[in-house]
Amino acid sequence: MTIAINPFVLRQTEDSPYSHYLGDLYEVAEMARANFESATPGYRDGVMPVRVRPEGFLSGVAQLAPGQELTGSYEARREGETPRKEVLAKGATKLPAVQVDIVLYRSDVLAEEGLNILDPNTDNWEVISINASPVEGDMPIAPMTLMHNHFGSDGGTDTKMSDSEFVAALREGFEFWADKAMCG
Repeated sequence: MTIAINPFVLRQTEDSPYSHYLGDLYEVAEMARANFESATPGYRDGVMPVRVRPEGFLSGVAQLAPGQELTGSYEARREGETPRKEVLAKGATKLPAVQVDIVLYRSDVLAEEGLNILDPNTDNWEVISINASPVEGDMPIAPMTLMHNHFGSDGGTDTKMSDSEFVAALREGFEFWADKAMCG
């Protein structure tokens, strides 16, 4: 089994609105490898969150307060993708992570959109995201991300969910993210 750093996760830096690791990203791949046996199934076959210790990770999620200023952008996540809307909590400070999942995609799943860097086989995995939460418990996928995946936006990965599964996941994400935003 090989676990590599996919270029998509390189956007998760100290200066970004996203969760990030204070050390070298290659350490994150090693953490995922060391904890792979305790991974849980993701939202579809070939997507696997791997829980790791939260030390050294900061969460990009901010709890909103009434009157908090929000800002936004409309830009592509990577060259060649269609721009997406993003809402950020202006001036929010990243909080130390309480829980961290390293999201792995199997290379054959990434190959569906031509985003893999390893050979597309079932023994190759790529780190796509660091999901660091400031709260205990699983954070639902953000509604906009879920919709981009489910409805086939370029750069999204098909959820393979039925309509009822999609609506249930969308409701869960809507309720969780109603008073939260990424730091901006």
